[in-house]
Amino acid sequence: MPPKNHPGADLLRAHSRRDFIRRAATGTVVVALGGGYYYLDDRLTREAKAMVRDDGRPRLPPGQRIITSLKPMGGIPGSPRPSEFRLRVAGDVKNPKTFDFAELLALPQTETTSDVHCVTGWSMFDARWKGVRLVDLAERVGVSGRARHVIFEAAHGYTANVPLDEALSPDVMLAYRHQGRPLAPTHGGPVRAVVPGLYFWKSAKWLTGIRFQARDEPGYWETRGYHNHADPWLEERYS
Repeated sequence: MPPKNHPGADLLRAHSRRDFIRRAATGTVVVALGGGYYYLDDRLTREAKAMVRDDGRPRLPPGQRIITSLKPMGGIPGSPRPSEFRLRVAGDVKNPKTFDFAELLALPQTETTSDVHCVTGWSMFDARWKGVRLVDLAERVGVSGRARHVIFEAAHGYTANVPLDEALSPDVMLAYRHQGRPLAPTHGGPVRAVVPGLYFWKSAKWLTGIRFQARDEPGYWETRGYHNHADPWLEERYS
């Protein structure tokens, strides 16, 4: 939005007001979240509550509402430069390795569409991602039979823990593109984890490492009162 004394400011403000009224009339609520405006769509939320997944669970977990674009959820950013990206894969693996961005892109690539569910109560349907499936990376480094947990490591010491069997689900990936574009720094670019089956804090942004290990290790939010598992359909928000 231009400053108040800009010649086009009144016109843009009027357009924004008309857009707000139009969306409100169609059942869409506009809310300010984290410095930006996002649309909580009540009509889509009502429709989503009638949808059922292939596994029989409702598509929209309890306590969630639909938001129309991915919301940045804060955190201390890491470097957004692909040239500075390094991913250290270690722990109970036969071939520990540190991947740079070009080496990550040399691995088998996958494009997936998944739903995102945030512990704060919003969900985004049909988020499109491109990247490397964690199961393919695990095969590349040779995860040992001792491993039972995956620890995602991110910038400034952030970690998130996921059980190995869920982390190796085919929809779990290391994503570097979102909605057809390079992953924005505000969403964790250049590379973030995407774990659609759990609340979104498990999908660590600004990824720096992955550890496969036998012992569970609660992460940043898990040690601060969040649930250790984080299943949205069971509303495992807090411990």
